[in-house]
Amino acid sequence: ASIVRSCRKIIAVGRNYAEHAAELGNRVPTEPVIFMKPASSLLLEGSGPIRLPPNADEIHHEVELAVVIGKRLSGTAVTDEEAMAAVAGYTLALDMTDRKMQDRLKSGGLPWTLAKCFDTSCPISALDPPIKPDAIGPDTRLWLRVNDQDRQSGQLKQMLFPVPRLLAFVARSAISMEPGDILLTGTPAGVGPVRSGDVIRAGIDGLLEMTFSVA
Repeated sequence: ASIVRSCRKIIAVGRNYAEHAAELGNRVPTEPVIFMKPASSLLLEGSGPIRLPPNADEIHHEVELAVVIGKRLSGTAVTDEEAMAAVAGYTLALDMTDRKMQDRLKSGGLPWTLAKCFDTSCPISALDPPIKPDAIGPDTRLWLRVNDQDRQSGQLKQMLFPVPRLLAFVARSAISMEPGDILLTGTPAGVGPVRSGDVIRAGIDGLLEMTFSVA
């Protein structure tokens, strides 16, 4: 549970897989799209179900590689290599999203906070310590199933912006990351709704699997 105890913020990346951007009707970005989720949104595997917010009728799953920061990352001149030196390892998380709320906010030019930050909206693997960085490569595959039906599958080489560039972009934007902070790196195509009673299984091929129920 050390990740949850020490995490002060979650920095998330939107539209980092071209096919996912397309499925939501978004343009492919030319630089990373950054938003945040609070530490209060974290839900450690085994500590309870994903709870849908009241009056939400379209909550989507988004499986993501999560980067766990091991030492302070700060400085507007940070290189990609220096940024990677701050990484403790990788794990897996879900960015649960109130899609109808997000669409409504986007159409009004408003922030996504209400769609992204509700309690339990960031389920995360209980794996501790996290996966060592050298165990992950461009061919590494993320996947997600709902009630044993395949929903999402994607390889890390499909990312528009790889992990080192994302980390350096955050640092160069004058946003410091502290030990325990988490970077969510975007989701592959195939996002879709979940409902009360569903069971979500997700994994990183050959490295970890996690399971969450939806209350």
